[in-house]
Amino acid sequence: MTDLARGGRKRRKVVRARTGPGTHDCGGDDQRNGDPMGREAILTRTFVELADTLVADFDVVELLTLVADRCVEALDVGAAGLMLAAPDGDLRVMASSSDAMRLLELFELQSQEGPCLDCYRSGQPEMDQDLGANNGRWPTFAAEALAAGFHSVNALPMRLRGELIGALNLFHVDAGEMQQVDVDAAQALADVATIAILQHRAALEADALNDQLNYALKSRIVIEQAKGIVGGRKGVDMEQAFTTLRNHARSHNLRLTDVARDVINGTLSATALDGPTLRRKPSHAPHLRCGGGEHSSPQTG
Repeated sequence: MTDLARGGRKRRKVVRARTGPGTHDCGGDDQRNGDPMGREAILTRTFVELADTLVADFDVVELLTLVADRCVEALDVGAAGLMLAAPDGDLRVMASSSDAMRLLELFELQSQEGPCLDCYRSGQPEMDQDLGANNGRWPTFAAEALAAGFHSVNALPMRLRGELIGALNLFHVDAGEMQQVDVDAAQALADVATIAILQHRAALEADALNDQLNYALKSRIVIEQAKGIVGGRKGVDMEQAFTTLRNHARSHNLRLTDVARDVINGTLSATALDGPTLRRKPSHAPHLRCGGGEHSSPQTG
């Protein structure tokens, strides 16, 4: 029996979640997999901790490590791990119930075959896959997993509505079907973690959007102030003043807001801006032309 399988042997030894910020010791011999009351207590506390992340800032790796640890503690599994999709679409190992489990998941990514990859690609669960079967789907990965002491595996998608962000790997020391109650609990843990991650991502995107909007509003104010200065100094209307500012920014490869701010600060003279100085339209009526020349005021004589 390898260290990996020994560390998570079902119904014999419990791998307790790490203590520290965001985690709690759910330990106690009465809370092992064999005790339904202990199992329910672990799951209840885990869901409370996961719910806390919906209203407070959190560390994604710590959140997923909590899920992996509690899957081993409360469910009939030997080891657990989670992978998330990176911006480029490829999966990355994010959390594992042990370091040996992490190495096995890294091997899965390296060999480009295994339950977590297929689950993510299809968006469907990979259930009760016997790694020792002669017609196994993942010969390279299965050999490595069997050498680590595991004989069956399940993988569940991390998905909210149509958005798939990763998968949960569940390894078993013995071959056979995973109990449906454990499958449901594992999927619920994955679902809550998915909601927390997506909400956190949406909050970050909203903050970035608010920053962009605030910057745009402040920039607009600066540009309006600069337009007034340019209009007064060069004798042009506001539309012509804006065109002058924009032309100068483009011809010098500068940001329009920076040019406007320099004009306001006095580091760039309004009269030094690129473009001709345009005169205001005369307020009096234009000269009348008579014949081939302008009509001048009458002369006496």
